[in-house]
Amino acid sequence: MEALDYHAEERRKAEFDLEEMKIVWAGSRQNYEISDRMARLVASDPVFRKDNRTMLSRKDLFKDTLRKAAHAWKRIIELRLSEEEAHMLRSYVDQPAFTDLHWGMFIPAIKGQGTEEQHEKWLPMAYKMQIIGCYAQTELGHGSNVQGLETTATFDPQTDEFVIHSPTLTSSKWWPGGLGKVSTHAVVYARLITGAQDHGVHGFIVQLRSLDDHSPLPGITVGDIGMKFGSGAYNSMDNGLLRFDHVRIPRNQMLMRVSQVTREGKFVQSDVPRQLVYGTMVYVRQTIVSDASCALARAVCIATRYSAVRRQFGSQNGGPETQVIDYKTQQSRLFPLLASAYAFRFVGEWLKWLYTDVTQRLQASDFSTLPEAHACTAGLKSMTTSVTAVCYFYQPSPLL
Repeated sequence: MEALDYHAEERRKAEFDLEEMKIVWAGSRQNYEISDRMARLVASDPVFRKDNRTMLSRKDLFKDTLRKAAHAWKRIIELRLSEEEAHMLRSYVDQPAFTDLHWGMFIPAIKGQGTEEQHEKWLPMAYKMQIIGCYAQTELGHGSNVQGLETTATFDPQTDEFVIHSPTLTSSKWWPGGLGKVSTHAVVYARLITGAQDHGVHGFIVQLRSLDDHSPLPGITVGDIGMKFGSGAYNSMDNGLLRFDHVRIPRNQMLMRVSQVTREGKFVQSDVPRQLVYGTMVYVRQTIVSDASCALARAVCIATRYSAVRRQFGSQNGGPETQVIDYKTQQSRLFPLLASAYAFRFVGEWLKWLYTDVTQRLQASDFSTLPEAHACTAGLKSMTTSVTAVCYFYQPSPLL
């Protein structure tokens, strides 16, 4: 029998409607139709081919990523795709790129923490990709401990500017995706200092490279951190390093929805909770949970399909050997992970609802559910990605 025949036979044994299950996974019939249409669009376009990806050097892989990102943007414009359709198309290209950080962190940070005036100035350019942004928070010495960040933003009242500076080696920004080679701008998180007072970490929009020739601006050291571990999957991303040597930016490039610095240098804290500064991370965490469900589902799907095709041992009187999927030891490995993929999918949808609900409440000055959103997204991000990583790297089947 052909592999497809084995798969069809297994599907016929299902005690549920397969088409309805597809809709359950997608979240709605509309989502399923969009997903199916975008999947077919990507699969039919030779520019998006990925069968040779594991054979490319990192340099060629990065060039391939740039080519695909540019082509995706071209198709999005030509087909006038909606934001949801564009997001789905990029996900099916299945190659991490600078666009992930531009659309997934840079723009949400400005939307969530910027004022209306800042929205009007920066978002139109970002939406048209006239500027390309990244999210420069993590430092060589501090990652999740945001309060420990060392980069400083000192206000100079004489010039009405902030001076962004990396005072130590460990204050170097390290890892931000899209930073290494592509981004022209960044939302930079730094310690706000007015006079001699430290007001904690705040966000600032900083231009990194010239829009004319893409060269780093004066006082900025920026580069790619190089190869990452793994089989090349994340080496398509230009994770970068960044240092500032007394770089000056206008005062109005501080994201000022949560707190402001006046022309005279006075720090003004609004009644919006400081936790809102981490709103972008909450958004990204809930998307990571959904991404983990998709990654786990792909891995389990491949393993399950192969287990249905592969036969090993158990032949009786010269007949066919036993399908690997019929062994209890194989089922004990696959089925809990399959169930986990669905559980992660559903909890990811719940987190989307929670984030949307929190956002709506914030607009009405109701901050009561913000701590729950922080706790749930942080905890579930850690759990779902850990389980997915274990599935990929540490749970080989003895029969495979």
